[in-house]
Formats: sequence, structure tokens, C-alpha cells
Amino acid sequence: MVNRIVVGAHYGLRDWIAQRATALFMVVFTILFAAAALGLPEMNYQVWSGLFRNGIVRFFAFLFFLALFYHAWIGVRDIWMDYVKPVGARLALHLVTIFLLVGYAGWAAQILWRL
Repeated sequence: MVNRIVVGAHYGLRDWIAQRATALFMVVFTILFAAAALGLPEMNYQVWSGLFRNGIVRFFAFLFFLALFYHAWIGVRDIWMDYVKPVGARLALHLVTIFLLVGYAGWAAQILWRL
């Protein structure tokens, strides 16, 4: 019998599944949104903003952005953990990444509910 010492944050499987789930959601949303956009009678601001007046479209568009930002967080966090060895620099990069992604989520909400 071999005793194995497991160390680390244990993100592996959970984050792998989360990235696949967010990717799947983004693909499905993109296909459905493209079909809806291509089905519009014409491409102008009035028709386009009319599509986003529907609360369901806004809600799922916002979920798309949240999935995108979470997907990006997992990937970028793993890059910082794998390639940036000084703990202080890695923490700073994590914080900058988190602040940017949260800011982008707020910006997406502002854009979607301002239309």
C-alpha cells in the first residue's frame, strides 16, 4: 500500500466540469441567438433593440456573459497559478483579473438593461 500525500487547492475536476458546462451553455446560447438574429426582418437598431426588450433574451444574454467571465476566470487563474511563481505577483494578478471580470459583468448588465 502506497500512502499518497495530496496537496493543493483541488480545483481540477470541479473546474474542468465548470469550464465544460459554461462552454456548452455559451455554444447553445450562441446558436439560438444567431438563429433569432438571422430571423429578424432587417438589421437596424430598432429591430435589434426590440429583440433585447424581451426580458428572457436579456436574462439569458446576461447569463451568457456571466458564464463567459467565469470560464475566463478559471482559465486565467490556472495560467497565473501555473506560470507565475512569486506569490505576491500571482496574488496581484488574481486581484486584477477578478476586478476586471467583475467590472465587465457590471458593464454588461448596464449595457443590457440600458437598451
